[in-house]
Amino acid sequence: MRSLIVHNIDSGPGSNAIFAFERNLLGRGDETVMRVLGLTTPVAEVLTDAEDFDLVVLSGGDGTVTNGLYALRNRAVPTCVFPSGTANLLFSNLGNATEPTVIAQSCLDGNFRPLDLGELSWTNGSGELETRGFGVMSGIGFDAQIMQTASDGKQTMGEAAYFAAVLANLNPPVSTFTITVDGVTHTRKGISCIVCNTAMIQGDINILPGCTMDDGQLDVMVLATTDAAQLLMPIFAGIIDPLGQTIGRPHIERFSGTSIHVESSVPLPIQRDGDPVGQIVTGYHATCLPKSNLIAVDEHSPYYRQ
Repeated sequence: MRSLIVHNIDSGPGSNAIFAFERNLLGRGDETVMRVLGLTTPVAEVLTDAEDFDLVVLSGGDGTVTNGLYALRNRAVPTCVFPSGTANLLFSNLGNATEPTVIAQSCLDGNFRPLDLGELSWTNGSGELETRGFGVMSGIGFDAQIMQTASDGKQTMGEAAYFAAVLANLNPPVSTFTITVDGVTHTRKGISCIVCNTAMIQGDINILPGCTMDDGQLDVMVLATTDAAQLLMPIFAGIIDPLGQTIGRPHIERFSGTSIHVESSVPLPIQRDGDPVGQIVTGYHATCLPKSNLIAVDEHSPYYRQ
């Protein structure tokens, strides 16, 4: 087997685990090519020859992994997601075991599932349209504000940086969102409007039960609150009622579809898979890319099929 590993060595505290994975991936006659990303190297640049390999491994945080998956969309390249970042939410949502040896074995077993990806577009300050992929969730408002505040502390504080960022932003601005889902328009007030391909956050809290990476659609949620403290209610609900069958998700409004357009009454920051874009926008457009990537899963994953 000939494998390509694309590794972001600056992605997080667990980035050295990729070398243990590589040792377990290799057998007699196998070949591995490792390409370490530079600080400004676009992932797409090192994936132009991806079809020349039997397996591509994307090793990094959610930003690195999502950029790689977007570059590989609709190319039918067997791909492994390896968690080397801070939060690794995409990997957590896959539900695979975390040990490098088990991840390597799932690649050797050849169990790959076609999973969805999201595509996000917005108009930047220069009036130009920017388009990127996302694997977990992206949006505007309070969530992007949190990611911006936490960005400087992730390397030293890890996931605790996100909780510190919440405490520093307890009174976010409230906006009126105009949300068009597959041609049907809704108007809601809240502090964030987030579009999701899957929706499990830190602590294995499922914010939107039933939002999966193989249903061919996206879910958009409005955090219909006026302050950050009220978000404790849906988080607590996610802990005690993971499937959302008893108490639901208070202060969250949800819509589902394949094409979603969002406009905000006030300019807000935007984030993509936990990475702040560094721009202020008044809306975005999101589209589902169904079954766009072949991704390795193991028997622990809800997407596993024998």
